[in-house]
Amino acid sequence: MDNSLTARQAAELLGISLPTLYSYVSRGLLQSHQYQGQRAKRYVKEDVLRLLARNTDSKRAGSAAESAIDWGVPVLESRITQVTNGKLYYRGHAVDELAGTHTLEQTAWILWNCDASPDLPQTCLTDLTALWPKLLGLTAHLSPYERTISILPLLTKTVEEMPDIHAHQKAMLWMHLTAASLLGVTPDYRPFHKKLAAAWQLDAEQTELVRAALVVSADHELNVSTFTVRCVASAGANMGMALVAGLAALSGPKHGGESLRVSRMLRAALATPPGDIPSFLAKRLHSHDASHHFSPRLPGFGHPLYPEGDPRGALLMNMLDRNKHAGLFAVADMAEDLTGQKLNIDYGLVAVESACQLPPGAAQILFALGRTAGWIAHAMEQVKTGQLIRPRARYVGIFPETDAT
Repeated sequence: MDNSLTARQAAELLGISLPTLYSYVSRGLLQSHQYQGQRAKRYVKEDVLRLLARNTDSKRAGSAAESAIDWGVPVLESRITQVTNGKLYYRGHAVDELAGTHTLEQTAWILWNCDASPDLPQTCLTDLTALWPKLLGLTAHLSPYERTISILPLLTKTVEEMPDIHAHQKAMLWMHLTAASLLGVTPDYRPFHKKLAAAWQLDAEQTELVRAALVVSADHELNVSTFTVRCVASAGANMGMALVAGLAALSGPKHGGESLRVSRMLRAALATPPGDIPSFLAKRLHSHDASHHFSPRLPGFGHPLYPEGDPRGALLMNMLDRNKHAGLFAVADMAEDLTGQKLNIDYGLVAVESACQLPPGAAQILFALGRTAGWIAHAMEQVKTGQLIRPRARYVGIFPETDAT
């Protein structure tokens, strides 16, 4: 399949003249290629589309600079995840399709652009499993998040200095260690959804639901935790510390901690007489958590990138039996009628938590474990660029007085 364009085709796609196209080439913004047997030079279509995206962003940036960090102009280029037309893709693979067939491990290999399954030698776990009971004992009083953030930094030296283990193997090992820390169990190499099934005593149907939840949680381009991971990785920190940074960002109530707010709301709604649920939701809407500066809205509903509804949350809800879990659908329908916003992934994950009768906070664990795969992919991509992320601030404070003379 020919993936190249003539000069005229490239210019038309960019909406520019031929002289402007040639100036782009001379300035190094675009590269032309001489193909065997052809006199005229051609242009790689992917390169032209990337330049088109850059030009579009540049035009938007002038009027959107103030909102560039708040759902605005893209900050970094990435080949990992795309959100477009209400759908989510991991390296060109539709996530709803991956969720029907893939494990989190297989999804991670796609995100990491890894050709084959990185087998992990059992010797990697020998020293770590001997150390694990002590680590769990020292952190027994902590929540899963606090425990993981405490344990991972203690493992960085051991993992990073392991001999004869390549980058993808080390990355998968970090995921297994993160899972063990979140669950408070000894690390092993079982598939991640089966680890969760064992820890939470799930049946086959529930295990499939958890598997899909991990896949749809794996990445979501430059969300706050992923951007944090990229910043830390760009500074040269090792993968363990980058993951700790991601977990710290994810714990915030406006990010991964949102699921805890959804869980509290949903449990209270389900304990309310059905006829009173609309008034309960209306009161909840108008008594938003001002302590965290939340705008009036219901947690678990609405997403700026998905005005027509978050496909990740919808996918998880569609996997549930509407008759068996009628309450979950009733609350979602009433909330949508009240706000005009559709449910998002946070509601979907909490619905999984409720349907499977998991402990409170399990939705956040699902989100964190799934998202670890994406964090690693972004850390790898950032390190490969060799660039330090260091944006400039636009100063808007008090300016020093200047001498008019």
